[in-house]
Amino acid sequence: MKKRILVSTGGSGGHVIPATILYDHLSASSGVTIATDKRGSKYLNEKTFNFEIINTPKLNNIFFLPLNLIIILFLIFKSLFLLKNKKIDKLISTGGYMSLPPIVAAKILNLEIYLFEPNQILGRSNRYFLRLCKKIICYTDNIKNFPTRYKDKIEVIDCLVRKKFYEIQSYKKDNKRFNLMILGGSQGASVFDKDLQEIIFEISKKNYIKIFQQTSKSNIMDLKDYYSKKNIENNVFNFDENLINHLYQSDLCITRAGASILSELSVLNIPFIAVPLPSAKDNHQFENANFYKQKNCCWIIDQSYLKDELEKILSDIMKNNTDLIKKKENLKKLNYQNTWINVNQK
Repeated sequence: MKKRILVSTGGSGGHVIPATILYDHLSASSGVTIATDKRGSKYLNEKTFNFEIINTPKLNNIFFLPLNLIIILFLIFKSLFLLKNKKIDKLISTGGYMSLPPIVAAKILNLEIYLFEPNQILGRSNRYFLRLCKKIICYTDNIKNFPTRYKDKIEVIDCLVRKKFYEIQSYKKDNKRFNLMILGGSQGASVFDKDLQEIIFEISKKNYIKIFQQTSKSNIMDLKDYYSKKNIENNVFNFDENLINHLYQSDLCITRAGASILSELSVLNIPFIAVPLPSAKDNHQFENANFYKQKNCCWIIDQSYLKDELEKILSDIMKNNTDLIKKKENLKKLNYQNTWINVNQK
């Protein structure tokens, strides 16, 4: 009889995308349901994924705390009903405050609880629930801030990426053109929109480049107009389910340092310039990027020095791409055993 699994997630794409990958890995041998909040549901296609809404509120507003605690109590009962109605055997949480009600409900029902931590530093919610879980699935056993007494719960796997990242066919690139991808993450990054235009324009004067840029919906037309007026070939978009097709054409990517996007760039062997989000909790984006930098797979730029450092890095690459090629080769070495089948079996 198939095991029944609930994958709890929500919030940003950084939480939800790994949940969809877990769903795909497990659904062949188990009955899988995703529990997400309303924010996370926009990343889920109802024709592809079986999911339920558990819309957990944040607890960081003291004024609304009493009301939110009542809502969470209600959501715990809702989660209990969901777990029993779906006859769930195991729960996997991809982290975040959104998973509070399902985890509490799973504990009440004495179900097996598994946590997923893709970052190089232990997330706060995962740290809180660590004592309740049977295992925590990670990309390394050297996670910062990880309590020593729970080290035996770590289960290391290769980074999770969507199946189509393994299946994409080789792309015949125009070697005369340099394709630069700029990714602001699922929420966009205004600093990329404002601070990179002049640098890219200066680089384009001496080099044939094409820009692929992810931005907020409100800024798409402004960026398109700017690049077009400067005669820079461009493809500007918001959230795009076909992002992989743009990525695979890229020689280099400028990006934030969420665990999901770095995993995808890594598997595609695309060197990147990481600009960690300064406000990221516990500086986890820097730690994510630093994992790759220590293996000479990327560059890291502090956002405070973005303009000066980025211009230098891009200018050096355009003059001599030896370092770029070396980083690409290091990514290949890092991922030579990372296949869909190997991850699935693990």
